[in-house]
Amino acid sequence: MSLLIAGSIATDHLMSFPGKFSDSLVVDQLDKLSVSFLVEELEVRRGGCAANICFGLGNLGLRPILVGAVGEDFAEYRSWLERHNVDCEHVHVSETRHTARFVCTNDSSMAQIASFYAGAMSEARDIELKPIVDAVGEPSYVLVGPDDPEGMLRHTDECRQRGYRFVADPSQQLAFGDGDLIRQLIDGAEILFSNEYEAALITQKTGWSREEVLSRVGTWVVTLGPDGVRIDREGEESITVPAVPEIRKVEPTGVGDAFRAGFLAALSWDLEPERAAQLGCLLAVYVVEQVGTQEYTLGRAAFVRRMRETYGDDAVADIEPHLRMPRP
Repeated sequence: MSLLIAGSIATDHLMSFPGKFSDSLVVDQLDKLSVSFLVEELEVRRGGCAANICFGLGNLGLRPILVGAVGEDFAEYRSWLERHNVDCEHVHVSETRHTARFVCTNDSSMAQIASFYAGAMSEARDIELKPIVDAVGEPSYVLVGPDDPEGMLRHTDECRQRGYRFVADPSQQLAFGDGDLIRQLIDGAEILFSNEYEAALITQKTGWSREEVLSRVGTWVVTLGPDGVRIDREGEESITVPAVPEIRKVEPTGVGDAFRAGFLAALSWDLEPERAAQLGCLLAVYVVEQVGTQEYTLGRAAFVRRMRETYGDDAVADIEPHLRMPRP
């Protein structure tokens, strides 16, 4: 059995300008705007939701299948992911476009000027899942994460047609998608991931009540930030799992992706959703304590200790035998 993780693959180029953008802007001349800023710092970070999730799964000892579209500039990033146990064999490489890129400059007041280049991501719609499944075996789950909307629809439709269990993770696309798109992306999902705000967007845009959403998905997993996670199933009481206390909070980007990696890893080990949420919360806290979505490292002893401190011996007994990571 395999985990297919479909979604965005991108790099983030983050720059810092020591002054204020506003000092260089003339309000009544904005229609003729032409300015440049000398930045002091540049950080290039690996990202993209699908790649982040795969990185987390690989660090837990699984070998996920990354499904997405990139440019020929993906070689170094591919090597990084493969060193972290991610199967990149089936990533589509565009002949004409670069890998998706987020370029952002922050000034000293935290004002931000940013651009997102979708690039090769738009070719995700050309990817068919069946040849991948034929090569790697029947998937435990296919996660359909934020990506080219046409690609997301194609993957979701194919999962329904071929009987692949799929996980709906529309995430950032919820803000831009209309009700029809969102209904198609989540209807029939084995699992639906969202945060609390996204959950409200889902009901508002689809016109479905919470109960109607639950009648169309197997499990709805809603992350609640510092309040943990809620797991909902039709006709059952909600399960709430507390978050893992942070040692320090540095940067929240990518936390949701790490949670999804932990949750799916536990399900692939046939553990119950409560245990899956606990593992997801634990992996997520490693991301929030670092700058960058793929900069954390896991040591078995420290990982298990934090799990025991938060969730107790029973959680450790269920999860620890499955972990494949260095001892320290």
